[in-house]
Amino acid sequence: MFLNPLAALLLTFIPHEWLDRCIRSCAAWAPENSFFAWDFNIRALLALMLVSLCCGAIGSLVVGGRMAFFSDALAHCSFAGISIGFLLFFLFGPEGKDADTQRMFWDWVTVIMAVFGIAAGCGIVWVRTRTGLSSDTVIGVFFAGAVGLAATLRILMHDRRLFNLEDFLFGEPLKVSSGQLLVLACLLVVTLLLLASIYNPLHLASFNQSLALARRVPVQRVQYLFIILLALVVNLCLRFVGALLINALLIIPAATAVNLSRNMRQLFWRTVLLSLFLSIAGMWLSWDISMGAKKDLGLSGTIVVLNVLAFLVSMAAGPWLRARRMA
Repeated sequence: MFLNPLAALLLTFIPHEWLDRCIRSCAAWAPENSFFAWDFNIRALLALMLVSLCCGAIGSLVVGGRMAFFSDALAHCSFAGISIGFLLFFLFGPEGKDADTQRMFWDWVTVIMAVFGIAAGCGIVWVRTRTGLSSDTVIGVFFAGAVGLAATLRILMHDRRLFNLEDFLFGEPLKVSSGQLLVLACLLVVTLLLLASIYNPLHLASFNQSLALARRVPVQRVQYLFIILLALVVNLCLRFVGALLINALLIIPAATAVNLSRNMRQLFWRTVLLSLFLSIAGMWLSWDISMGAKKDLGLSGTIVVLNVLAFLVSMAAGPWLRARRMA
């Protein structure tokens, strides 16, 4: 029963009325029928910016540490976390009206998703160090186990008012609330503070673990801290914008930046800027086509396609930039 008060503290009791008033005031000042005239557009834009900054900040570490499959496994583990949360909610959760039930359901499930994701991520690292198996083998075992657990409990998730698989996969940033924006803002602060303390040690450990140990870097502690951070980012951001967009923003901007960067400093900042710019551009493009051609484009899908196109462009631009530097 302690999970519901904790979740409520994180997602419900955070004061957000002032943010609602600010967003409505901005929408009132915008020209009629423009992008900023709709408060849900402003919330979605802010959510995408916060998510992009979180994913961009850790994306270079994910790609540099060859953890792309790891982050994808954490996203699928969250499906198992939702399934467990769904079961626990109907066994022990409070009763209420339809709207209250949906809110309380996600209060429970979001915390359970994060806890399960952290446990799965730390479990992967622990099994890998204990058994000596390769990373992809251990990740594959946990990946299959999480999806199998979700499939086992899937039959119980019959109430689509509370959970919609399509929303889980593709997300709906336009439905983000002001309270959820504040949760994402807190997550960004935690991400930046933690990265400030572990970024260099983690890079050294991923480059040469023996050298890191010789320099008395607490390699194991740093790795576990990063896994916990990655699990939090994946599960909380996924809860608000969907699995497809999170996996893309964690990997594709960093992969694009690798083709355009000469050192780790450039890789970090270009990953952050690409993630932020392409998310904003994708939202603008989706809105512009929807208003001009009267054809709705999926927001998350548009952002992902733009990221892939940017990666393809970087494959051609990268060799040209390197040749120009050498000339």
